[in-house]
Amino acid sequence: MSTYAWLFTIAAIGIAETAYLIRSRRQNQKPVCPIGGGCSVVLESKYNRIFGVHNDILGLLFYIAASILTALVVIEVGPLGTWNFLFSLMVVGAAIMSIAFTYLQWRVIKSWCFWCVMSAITVAIMVLIIALAGFQYS
Repeated sequence: MSTYAWLFTIAAIGIAETAYLIRSRRQNQKPVCPIGGGCSVVLESKYNRIFGVHNDILGLLFYIAASILTALVVIEVGPLGTWNFLFSLMVVGAAIMSIAFTYLQWRVIKSWCFWCVMSAITVAIMVLIIALAGFQYS
């Protein structure tokens, strides 16, 4: 499987994760938390929004944009180096946010959300793939 196929697949997993959280929130249901039990504690904390936008929506937008950018590179539309650069920049930003959210769960909220940790792992896998692939930006 090519690097971009992996990245697209990982982005699709992220879309599924965040879509589940959005659906649960909109239906006023507590998400199933297969490991631990702190999903509701984390997702209902005061840290569940940035600038008034729910974190799950921001995550969904990130994963959708990631899938679009990888698709553009695969079908060779537009400036491929620019798409690679934007994708890498987005993943670095997502990684920084994932680290911050993981820290908040660990040290501030003192509760773990399975879905949030899965999203952080998803982003970490993207970082690893990009690091190993050595994207070309020209």
